[in-house]
Amino acid sequence: MTASKVTSQTVKAGLKCGPSEWTGGDELFGGFKRAMSSDSFSAAASEKEQIYQAAMLKQPVIKLHRIAVFPAQLKHIYSRNRHLNQHHRIHTGEKPYACNRALKRHQRIHTGEKPYTCDQCGTSFSHSNTLKDHQRIHTGEKPYACDQCGTSFSRRSALKHHQRIHTGEKPYNCDQCGTSFSHSNTLKVHQRIHTGEKPYACDQCGTSFSCRSALRKHQIIHTRLKPYQCDTCGERFSRNDTLKRHQSIHTGEKPYHCDQCGKRFSKSSDLKSHQRMHTGEKPYYCDQCGERFSHSNTLKVHQRIHTGEKPYACDQCGTSFSCRSALRKHQIIHTRLKPYHCDTCGERFSRNDTLKRHQSIHTGEKPYHCDQCGKRFSKSSDLKSHQRMHTGEKPYYCDQCGERFSRSSTLKNHQIIHTGEKPYACDQCGTRFSMKSTLKNHQKTHTDEKPYYCDQCGERFSRSSTLKNHQRIHTGEKPYACDQCGTRFSLSSTLKNHQRIHTGEKPYACGHCGKWFSTRSNLIHHQRTHRGLSEVVM
Repeated sequence: MTASKVTSQTVKAGLKCGPSEWTGGDELFGGFKRAMSSDSFSAAASEKEQIYQAAMLKQPVIKLHRIAVFPAQLKHIYSRNRHLNQHHRIHTGEKPYACNRALKRHQRIHTGEKPYTCDQCGTSFSHSNTLKDHQRIHTGEKPYACDQCGTSFSRRSALKHHQRIHTGEKPYNCDQCGTSFSHSNTLKVHQRIHTGEKPYACDQCGTSFSCRSALRKHQIIHTRLKPYQCDTCGERFSRNDTLKRHQSIHTGEKPYHCDQCGKRFSKSSDLKSHQRMHTGEKPYYCDQCGERFSHSNTLKVHQRIHTGEKPYACDQCGTSFSCRSALRKHQIIHTRLKPYHCDTCGERFSRNDTLKRHQSIHTGEKPYHCDQCGKRFSKSSDLKSHQRMHTGEKPYYCDQCGERFSRSSTLKNHQIIHTGEKPYACDQCGTRFSMKSTLKNHQKTHTDEKPYYCDQCGERFSRSSTLKNHQRIHTGEKPYACDQCGTRFSLSSTLKNHQRIHTGEKPYACGHCGKWFSTRSNLIHHQRTHRGLSEVVM
């Protein structure tokens, strides 16, 4: 505080004693003489009025409690000694009163006392200011306005939080991963990612959540209510944010754009997720295997690999899935619809992502490349799977035999060995297959279609994978290496057969004599030794 902030009460409080009692010597008294000789003073003014004016004009000396203080010394001044004593307690930390007003308010936390009641709705509160904030819900009063954008708020704290949007201030930091937040409650919810705490449980099914808002959204599933309707197409939704996201399909509005690549998004959360592609940030990690993810929902789906949870079931055939998107893709099998078609060759597909993957055959576009060997891929998921060849990572394992795999699709195909399931049937000859890709390859035997050809020798193939394997004859590429002896192979199947030399595994058994073999070709060769057999028994 400076001398300009002194009130008339403060100055007049020092005039209870005469000038002869003032301390500070001639220098102090001379200061008052200089103040009172100013042109701004009236000759007719009384002595007290002149001293007051001296203070208001920032003159150099003020009399307070019989002590003269110069402006350089003046920080906090008080008109009464008890006010000064109270101020001193800020520095000393002294709290001499056990039953003051602040203590009474605090004790209501323990007693649960809520003496303040809203006369509109009857809600009770423990503090009067909380009631006052609540009443603005009924009155609509919003006295706190942002001076940047004009948005008004009913509470000062809400305004303070809002202003951080403009300032970019994020004062709350996570001590686990360093992520910063503008609100303390957002930090608190974030920290539950690291602790695994989920304090909000659904009383219908017991599912737990880390924040209350997620629980509320979940509970709508049990009510089956869909109160939000799109006025363009009539589709109904259980949540307002889902409706808004849907409406952007009709409007095409994408107000959020990435300043790195210019891509636009209809939701700010989608933009934030997208930006992690550029920054490489992966704040979510699996506490089972340590794998990190850029999105919390990707982590959640990944964790089901370890738990075996498959909460999404097909109402047509009962097949269960670990994520909703996989269920949706599966359900198209039952409808037999193929709404997506390729403009180049006319082939139709049941899923848009399958069409896009197919179109890369015609365009040759491969935007994703491996920084280990330089190999390029048309999909980021294919790159991720490929990189596991270099790292040796095999996060997917069979709960029947314990064998581990680098890709979930390979695990799924493997599990059919144990179940014997063959859900895919050829509509030409009725032959059944355990994998859709095997069925698709089989169907080409009826059409003699061979759309894939080698640009080196012109040989044609019915499958792209067969073409790929063939091209390694020309390039000499051997991407598959044995981790035991270092021998390299051009085909993964050849590597797998080779590895059985080291492991001693012999998975193929003869149905006639029970002898076991490490490769199918050896089994077939052996079965021919059984005389009198007109056909090979597999």
